[in-house]
Amino acid sequence: MRSIEDVEPVAEHNGTVPVWWLVNPREMHAITDGGFLELVSEFEVAGGGEVDPHSHPTHEFYYVTSGRGLMRIADEEHEIVQGDLVHIPPNAVHSLRPISDHAPIHCFCFAVGLKDAGEVDYTTH
Repeated sequence: MRSIEDVEPVAEHNGTVPVWWLVNPREMHAITDGGFLELVSEFEVAGGGEVDPHSHPTHEFYYVTSGRGLMRIADEEHEIVQGDLVHIPPNAVHSLRPISDHAPIHCFCFAVGLKDAGEVDYTTH
């Protein structure tokens, strides 16, 4: 997990734009080589709700846009907040729930599929 709070901005585009690199250019090249953009989505888990534990053969990334939650990946659980980027490795069992029963957590999600992985039915995973 990486947080925008832990990264110093770098001036990009001729010094006109501050950029916070949560994943540096080509940093994940070796582990995603031959992969493809599987999906891009945005989702919200209501207070008191949960994303059931599941896994799939993709590198999945959650970027927290608002709220706070508890992210479990395999046997580790971490609190995540706005500005955090979470990397979920392929086939790792993961789940997410808001910290509060009264406030949601909202995330942007994208996944990189593995080169030879079959199609995934996300309605059951």
